[in-house]
Amino acid sequence: MPTFDVVCKLDRQEVVNAIDQASREIAQRFDFKGTNTTVELTDEGIVLRSSSEGRVDGARDVLEQKLVKRKVSLKSLDPKKVQPAGGSTYRQLIELKEGISTEKAKEIVKAIKDSKMKVQASIQGDCVRVSGKKKDDLQECIAFLRGQDFDLPLLYQNFRD
Repeated sequence: MPTFDVVCKLDRQEVVNAIDQASREIAQRFDFKGTNTTVELTDEGIVLRSSSEGRVDGARDVLEQKLVKRKVSLKSLDPKKVQPAGGSTYRQLIELKEGISTEKAKEIVKAIKDSKMKVQASIQGDCVRVSGKKKDDLQECIAFLRGQDFDLPLLYQNFRD
């Protein structure tokens, strides 16, 4: 029975490369001179620091441009509010979304069942497994899911006959 998995994963290396490129551009740009603006990857996510809220927003724009060029979906970013961080600096945490939460998985399964396609969907940890009798049904399901907006960068993996 053909199956495939719907997952939400980030290419960590592409994220690291985008952060590195953004840091280099920020260091070179005239409008960021003397603002001590930094972009770094931590265990929590991506942290932006600068001397003003406007510069933090500017740094986020540069980072987002670099992520888009590296084909990392902006849906995988969860930016928090810009906060004062001691002295005259501001910081913003951008969490990275990976994995499909149980609520989102239920929403995906419900959308597939409501579409009346000849496939079955089940939640398998942090992914959704879709199975059907024909490969064409699964391809139709992938096309359907691509047309939906679940606010997650969905990938379709482990397509098996």
